[in-house]
Amino acid sequence: MDQKSNAFLETEKVGTLMRKYAIPCIISLLVAALYNIVDQIFIANADYLGSYGNAANTVVFPLTVVALAIAVMIGDGCCAFVSICLGAGNKADAHKSIGNSIVICAAGSIILTAVYLIFMEPILTMFGGKVNEETYQCAREYFFWIALGVPFYMFGQAMNPIIRSDGSPRFAMVSTVAGAVVNIILDPIFIFPMKMGMMGAALATVIGQIVTAVLAIWYLLHMKAVKLEKSSFALNGGLIRKFLMLGVTSLLSQISLVAAMAAINNMIRKYGAMDPVFGQEQYAQIPMAVVGIVMKFFQIVISIVVGMAAGCIPIVGFNMGARRKDRVKKLFTLLLIAEACVGAVAVLIVECFPRQLITIFGAGNESVYYTQFAVKAFRIYLCMMVLACVNKACFIFLQAMGKAAASTVLSMVREIVFGVGFALVLPVFFGLDGVLYSMPVSDVLTAVIAAFLIVRTYRELNTGDELSL
Repeated sequence: MDQKSNAFLETEKVGTLMRKYAIPCIISLLVAALYNIVDQIFIANADYLGSYGNAANTVVFPLTVVALAIAVMIGDGCCAFVSICLGAGNKADAHKSIGNSIVICAAGSIILTAVYLIFMEPILTMFGGKVNEETYQCAREYFFWIALGVPFYMFGQAMNPIIRSDGSPRFAMVSTVAGAVVNIILDPIFIFPMKMGMMGAALATVIGQIVTAVLAIWYLLHMKAVKLEKSSFALNGGLIRKFLMLGVTSLLSQISLVAAMAAINNMIRKYGAMDPVFGQEQYAQIPMAVVGIVMKFFQIVISIVVGMAAGCIPIVGFNMGARRKDRVKKLFTLLLIAEACVGAVAVLIVECFPRQLITIFGAGNESVYYTQFAVKAFRIYLCMMVLACVNKACFIFLQAMGKAAASTVLSMVREIVFGVGFALVLPVFFGLDGVLYSMPVSDVLTAVIAAFLIVRTYRELNTGDELSL
């Protein structure tokens, strides 16, 4: 089948294409985010788990992000590469890159599962799991079962953007939604009447991930624009390097979140112990549980932001390959405006309704200190989400254009230099509140750099010059 099956990416209205691709992608990512969030909501409302289970979920969350980071590096990179190949009429490299992505995803997921199971205790300790004994036991139980599901989780997440690149954003959405629905149905059954605790929450998640992975396998056997052959699975180092480089930004944006959360969790444990309230054993887990909840809300917002931007990857890649930079420029403008609007709505919600948000996560079962810290955390940590949304859109759009270096540098600066750096430095001066200040400060400084790259990108799209840093 030739590239004409995707030729509409060059002819249909840009706004229409953005809606067609972005909405299913947003729903897919929101549903993927709900796996962990739904677990946390049910855990928080189980009186026999409460804030200990919440804190444990926060400890394990970044370790699931590691698996996601590897998966999206493979999937997003392959998606961008396949889209560019189809725009340029290069069918051979398109099907070979998909086959190679399947092989390296399967191998990588098995290796990661083995590492998690072998080094479980030091890994959980590294991410603050030993804030107290109850939290550690909950984290250990939850992590064991989540680790067993890593291969299914990674495969489903890696194939999702590849399915979109084949012109089927709706199927990509349906496969993810199906798994999440299974998780949502099983979570309350396992946690409440069956009293399976953290193991029940994890098993519900893994079963849902298996459903998504099975649906992805079915689609790969029925692809439209690209047909897989036996030769597709013969590893090609040159192709692997090309599409992985395009996915490095996705990897870094996720892995750097892990580094930031490791820094944040350990700063919370260190400076929480110095706090007159949270230094008490019975309240020690509260800051970690609360920050985890705040980050889950942020994850919902970022899922919308990344969904809009990632949904544009096939459109951008195809039009870059077809040398239609006028369409790419128009799409970039629409995306930046949309992302800023999402950020503005999110800021209004966290500033006006923090108590309502925290109630969803079982605040009624906790002390007044839990609610007070949660309100402050929502209002400070997420106050610059408008800039965070625009920054994230810039990372991904540059990636879609094939500008891996610019995208990677900007992502590294935001997530590692600023995200980790300020999380480590600011608590020295502001104590526990310094952890909360690290997020908005990082986003403001990143926005300054992003503005420079946005201007350079517009110049490139106007003149045809290559983007430089």
